[in-house]
Amino acid sequence: MNNVIILPIIIPLIAGIIMIVFRNNIRFHRLFSILAIVVTGMISGFLINQIKTEGIQTLQLGGWQAPFGISLVVDMFAGLLLLTTSVVAFACLVYAFNSIGKERERFYFYPFFLFLITGVNGSFLTGDLFNLFVFFEVMLVASYVLISLGGTKAQLRESLKYILINVLSSFLFLVAVAYLYAMTGTLNLAHLSVRVAEVGQDGLMTTVALLFLIVFGLKAGLFLFFWLPGSYSAPPTAISAIFAALLTKVGIYAIFRIFTLVFYHEPQITHLLIGIMAAITMVLGAIGAVAHWDIKKILAYNVIIGVGFIISGLAAFTSSGIMGSIYYLMHDIVIKALIFLLGGTIIALTGTSKLKEFSGLIRNYPYLGWMFFIAALSLSGIPPLSGFLGKVYITKGTFEAGYFWLGAIGLFTSLMVLYSIMKIFMNSFWGETSLSDEMENRTTKGLLFPIGFLTVATIALGLGAEGIHAYVELATEGLLNPILYIEAVFGSDFIP
Repeated sequence: MNNVIILPIIIPLIAGIIMIVFRNNIRFHRLFSILAIVVTGMISGFLINQIKTEGIQTLQLGGWQAPFGISLVVDMFAGLLLLTTSVVAFACLVYAFNSIGKERERFYFYPFFLFLITGVNGSFLTGDLFNLFVFFEVMLVASYVLISLGGTKAQLRESLKYILINVLSSFLFLVAVAYLYAMTGTLNLAHLSVRVAEVGQDGLMTTVALLFLIVFGLKAGLFLFFWLPGSYSAPPTAISAIFAALLTKVGIYAIFRIFTLVFYHEPQITHLLIGIMAAITMVLGAIGAVAHWDIKKILAYNVIIGVGFIISGLAAFTSSGIMGSIYYLMHDIVIKALIFLLGGTIIALTGTSKLKEFSGLIRNYPYLGWMFFIAALSLSGIPPLSGFLGKVYITKGTFEAGYFWLGAIGLFTSLMVLYSIMKIFMNSFWGETSLSDEMENRTTKGLLFPIGFLTVATIALGLGAEGIHAYVELATEGLLNPILYIEAVFGSDFIP
């Protein structure tokens, strides 16, 4: 037993509740929220090192042994995502200090931000499907408040679409859970892995697996992503950045966990379909990113491309593909937060998101311009930045699996990513300065630090890839070898 495992859930939850009591003390909210995220990040780092030395860590709440009690499980895959979540949450919080506005701060922005992190961390740590549903709902309820906080017309319009699609996916989630429980008699993920292996993944079981794929695909923006561009464009920058960094990634995590631990017996059906959905997602996302001349829409469609590319590694279902997906998933969390913060800062300085209405920002804001350039290269997978290694491994994995078409689509859409992001850079920062006196007097005070922090993070992830390689290898081994997860939950001497 390791009681530390529950702290990444408990700390932001308790901190958020305490802040609600002290509603009007905004300075306290800021300091306490940052402290909660920093401590959560430190605990995540501790857990990662513990997993490296002692193996997968588990906690059976209430002393009830699995599969009868509530299990929390942290393997290296979950641990790496916990730490990356804390990094981007820290940056988005600091950015919010100078951008979110007093009105939103007074109406519980910081508590709901921490409740969102609670749901994300809980989704990574839970060891059973029902509590995965619970933590999804915690995350989604917090996101419902954040997306509508401020009450602008665009926010309310997009929040309706966002809420309706997530209510639908949550209903389908419960239906899928009910069917799976009726067929196996358990919802514990490790126990499900054993039961599905025992009874076999027949046609009905594969149908349930595909229902889970639809559910998590909706939440991840995989294939069915029509709700995403508007929903991620409407809120203020700090909220859009944390949404882009984390919300789709929880759906991606769930797909990886379910289709490597439970439904991995018929990859010629499930994983091929996952590959087809990933390819369509990348192509349609690339078309949207290239076609638009609005910064918010370009960035939102790049989120969609990233989802498809990460899922490609799972579709390949090879060691190289899974390793590439883990590398790229960590990179994508950081780079999506960074690029949304950069895009939001540009919009705040110019007062518009339309690229054809301004130019020449680099003259007045050179640091912002060069950080955007670095982010653009990293997002496109240019070496030695963080996106490169993940792209290499995912492409290698798809080729090893014989999915040459999927690897080719991934490489092609990478060029579209580079074009779409450089379109923002060239039109925003190059050319004659077309800023009014009012625009030139706007400041980036307090905004450059979190942007610089994430820029350093994406450079460090690229240059320091060798340093985290051992951790990513352990995460890959854990995903490809379900018995390690099962033995961690039930013990090596007893598998039910």
